[in-house]
Amino acid sequence: MPRRRQAVTIKHVAADAGVSLQTVSRVINNEPNVRPEMAELVRGSITRLGYVPLIAAQRMGGSKSRLILALNDRDRTIAGWQNREGTDWVDQMLLGGMLTCGSHGYRLILELVDTHSDHIERELLGAIGALRPDGVILTPPHSQDPTILDLLERQGISIARIGSLTPGPGFSLTMGDEAIAGEATEHLIALGHRRIGFITGASDYELSGWRETGWRAAMARAGLADDLLQQGDFGYDSGLIAAQAMLNDVDPATAIIASSDQMAVATLDFARSRGLSVPDDLSIISFDDTPIVRFASPPLTAVTQPIASVTRLAVEGILAEQRDDNVEIAAVSVPAELTLRASTGPWRGESFNPMS
Repeated sequence: MPRRRQAVTIKHVAADAGVSLQTVSRVINNEPNVRPEMAELVRGSITRLGYVPLIAAQRMGGSKSRLILALNDRDRTIAGWQNREGTDWVDQMLLGGMLTCGSHGYRLILELVDTHSDHIERELLGAIGALRPDGVILTPPHSQDPTILDLLERQGISIARIGSLTPGPGFSLTMGDEAIAGEATEHLIALGHRRIGFITGASDYELSGWRETGWRAAMARAGLADDLLQQGDFGYDSGLIAAQAMLNDVDPATAIIASSDQMAVATLDFARSRGLSVPDDLSIISFDDTPIVRFASPPLTAVTQPIASVTRLAVEGILAEQRDDNVEIAAVSVPAELTLRASTGPWRGESFNPMS
């Protein structure tokens, strides 16, 4: 049988170049304290031997791991995968994070964590111990979880927190949820709608409250009642229940804003079951703008969230902290956009002037 080729290690590179292991490690990590001619010599050996740097080699001498860990909600992510519905949030997060990491010689690794698990500390410590990341990107609801935040702070790890303004360690990145919810509501008001319902997201997500606040504020500015509010959890079933309540009201909704695409599609399905036409009888606006609403019939007007851009900024903030321990990363908000499609239209009932 043919002999298995021996893997090339950092020791082989050091021997071939005639330098120390520490020098090879410094070159691999692009550290500045290596003479140019020495660095060129080591790179020549790496190329000639076909050496691929290992994480262990990159960590020699206490250097950075060059890994950034992104944590996402386990239950919702796995549910999307198992139902073959996709997880556009994860896709966009990887798009922004991986490309930015790669351009700086870093790697992005995704881990799924259950916020409600009794073993969250053990689970998270296991991942941190195995990977030793230089920074962690937290998405909702992890970005506001005190247990996770305290654990990471004790480990001295840079923390980027998406979708949370709760006081705590790390720096925050948001997507203008309150403002865009108000803009979506105002779009419907401008179309003449006065009975505009709102389906909230899961209560353990900070951004769910921001969106509700934006809707209420826009309704108040127009002098409209904000009584058509239903609690959802981002899932399809909760959207069905909420839509049924709003459309069975004595004074039913003529337009509904749902805090997720799943709940928006559920609203569309329930409206059809009632013989209602969208948008002739009911206008619908969604949050997230994943493929399921773009290819719905009709395609749904939706809030498009800049997840890739926010993750890019999260990576850049972590890298800035790696370069300078004393740097302060300011909170940043990247505004979302309202993408208009065929699911919103003028209210066909009695004319309504919100300014009257």
